[in-house]
Amino acid sequence: MKRRHFGLGLAAAGLFLTAGPALAEEPASMTVYKDPYCGCCTAWADIARDAGYDVKVVERQDMMSVKAQLGVPEPLASCHTVTVGGYVLEGHVPLPMVARLLEEKPAALGLAVPGMPVGSAGMEVPGETPDKYEVVLFGASGASPYASYWGLERTDR
Repeated sequence: MKRRHFGLGLAAAGLFLTAGPALAEEPASMTVYKDPYCGCCTAWADIARDAGYDVKVVERQDMMSVKAQLGVPEPLASCHTVTVGGYVLEGHVPLPMVARLLEEKPAALGLAVPGMPVGSAGMEVPGETPDKYEVVLFGASGASPYASYWGLERTDR
């Protein structure tokens, strides 16, 4: 191999090695808005953090105004509201659905799990039968089912 080609090869290898980590995907950052006294919201934020999300928690006592400002329809309201990747999450949305939302990037405002279903992420209650619930995709065109769950198990596959 000629010296010039060898040098170009080393330069290319150096670019590849330096570009490698820079191309690695950063964890999605999310902001969790919650009432200061809500333990299940803290549990959901911890689950998201454990799943690799970069989680910032903002405690607010005016959660209804946060929901209104972010466009969450009242019938879909729950306890905490999250922003991630340009979307809004309302309530105990399962983390696999957050990943799906961020991957598929549908034309929507976000996902909601209305109410506080027993057995959903952050709402696990030992000895209690989990609730069946819908994860709802919502936005300007209305709301539609995105997935069905029974506790932490998806049931609509």
